[in-house]
Amino acid sequence: MILVGTAFSQGLRPPVDVQLLEALEEEPSQNITPGVPETGPSTGTQDRTSVPLASVKVAVLQALDKVTARVSKIEAEIGRPVRFGALDIIAHSCEKSPPEEAPEIAAFLEITEFRPDGEPIQVFVGWMFASSPALSAMEHSVYDVWVFECRAKIDTG
Repeated sequence: MILVGTAFSQGLRPPVDVQLLEALEEEPSQNITPGVPETGPSTGTQDRTSVPLASVKVAVLQALDKVTARVSKIEAEIGRPVRFGALDIIAHSCEKSPPEEAPEIAAFLEITEFRPDGEPIQVFVGWMFASSPALSAMEHSVYDVWVFECRAKIDTG
């Protein structure tokens, strides 16, 4: 959160509407319409930062194996682990901005390394942003992982 807090202090707008996400986590059965206040229809003066990103079901990532110099595209369904080398990657959320907003893609990832000699080590947990990969990069000696895009479904073709 320190990195995100620093980004906000520099005048960058938040990638998601945190209050909306908290409301969805607390009561997932409620029908909440993103960007529309509960008091009635929008008057057209809505603050741009309150428009949330749209959730999708697949996070498309790219990963680099620094030993082989091979870049791979990974399609990770939300909540399902995928394996890349010794890494286990779980995308918990993938969000993209609406078409009328500046393009932004963000994914909440949990990345664990499985070493043959012992316990799994959690190497990254947090939001990664496609437009600013260095903002919250995964530090690893063998692998790099970054967000590429979000999709509604896995590409079968």
